[in-house]
Amino acid sequence: MTETPSVLFVCLGNICRSPMAEGAMRVAAEAAGLDIEIDSAGTGAWHVGNPPDSRGIAVARGYGVDISGLRARQVAQGDFRRFTHIFALDAQNLADLQRLMPSDATAELGLLLDMVPGREGEAVADPYYGDDDGFEVTWSDVKSAAEALVARLQA
Repeated sequence: MTETPSVLFVCLGNICRSPMAEGAMRVAAEAAGLDIEIDSAGTGAWHVGNPPDSRGIAVARGYGVDISGLRARQVAQGDFRRFTHIFALDAQNLADLQRLMPSDATAELGLLLDMVPGREGEAVADPYYGDDDGFEVTWSDVKSAAEALVARLQA
């Protein structure tokens, strides 16, 4: 029997992109009947304990997804053994994860948009310093990636 998949999404502060990815993945996995552990974290600790950005909460809510109860946390060493897959939302966070990864890590690391054909190597748009429209772009990115990831995990 194969190990139940578990996925961690990682951005810098865990208040914009990664909680949105977590929410999109929860909905996609539930719709597909996929039993999976899903979480998100940040490589930095600035926002630990805080809820997602209010603009991200609003956009997710507009698509019927409630991420308001999520709280930011920082990536921990145990995450590299707890999760089967860890997806960074951009290349810098992937590099940081590779640097933090302990020698006994079992998780596969990658970029989230590598799951979407034609988007390999791309970063999920970071909406933090922009306007509300940026959160729509981010939602589109993470929703596409979540659907592609669910399809891959089911295959």
